[in-house]
Amino acid sequence: MRIVSGIQTTGNLHLGNYLGAIRQWVAMQDDMQAEGGEALFFLADLHSLTVAIDPAERAATTIEMAATLLAAGIDPDRSILFNQARVSAHAELCWVLQGTARMGWLGRMTQWKDKAGKNRDGASVGLFTYPVLQAADILVYRGTHVPVGDDQKQHLELARDIAVKFNADFGVDLFVPPEPFISPAAPRIMSLRDGTAKMSKSDPSDASRINLTDSDDAIAQKMRKARTDPGQLPETMAELVDRPEARNLVTIYAALAGIGTDAVLAEHAGQGFGAFKPALADLTVSVLGPIRERLVRLLDDRAAVGVALERGADKARALAEPTLRAAQRATGLQV
Repeated sequence: MRIVSGIQTTGNLHLGNYLGAIRQWVAMQDDMQAEGGEALFFLADLHSLTVAIDPAERAATTIEMAATLLAAGIDPDRSILFNQARVSAHAELCWVLQGTARMGWLGRMTQWKDKAGKNRDGASVGLFTYPVLQAADILVYRGTHVPVGDDQKQHLELARDIAVKFNADFGVDLFVPPEPFISPAAPRIMSLRDGTAKMSKSDPSDASRINLTDSDDAIAQKMRKARTDPGQLPETMAELVDRPEARNLVTIYAALAGIGTDAVLAEHAGQGFGAFKPALADLTVSVLGPIRERLVRLLDDRAAVGVALERGADKARALAEPTLRAAQRATGLQV
């Protein structure tokens, strides 16, 4: 079993990233080590080229996000951590696979439609074809499983379609159609300002999210100001079905505490948010505070973080190279 997952290097990581992905990655690396499998986690800096970012900012953000992952528990001795740009096989295999992928497949990608909007002629080619790069990210390592959220299931299906078609077109058994790895423990964390919208680093309101770099005071203030309703907490989650902001705060508390939402409500039922929010703020600070402190120490030596990424890239290149060469031989690019 080989798990492959990546995260874009655009903007600071936040509580939703931590609870929905990073904490799951830490658990996965431990599971893979125990079961004799492998876990590869990468910073998708090549994907970030589809967004207008200052080059110096892109370079700095890559190091900062790598440091954040290390601070949150990703261990380069138990998993492989690197950034895409250090492993040229990603881009090389992407070009090979663009001969297999079909315009119709890419045109049906809902994220393409959403991100390009009405200005499709003005959108970059990379924005249209980046699902092929995502496929290459996985297939170059012959990844067997990919952690996916609801918004990425379609892209994983595309990767599977590309793998199957390539194998059939060239009469090889090279690429493994990857399976989704869906953790039942991964919660969907919503905005603190709108319980119907996912917490996002692209939201223009910083108050909508808890950044992993936020100070204790900033965390407490954001939690105090999080949008809620005047009702009290009920005894069951079913009673929160039409109260998205309240449901979100209960979900966050449960995820941070490592308990079920029913247990949260059993403890806090009947309370108003004037009592619940301070408890949630204290819990959030207790979990994120140590991560932030480790992050600050890591960013005091950015060169060391770069060295850790290069070590991971060495391991990744060793895994990717045989697959890339086999794909090139299959297509007649190597003899």
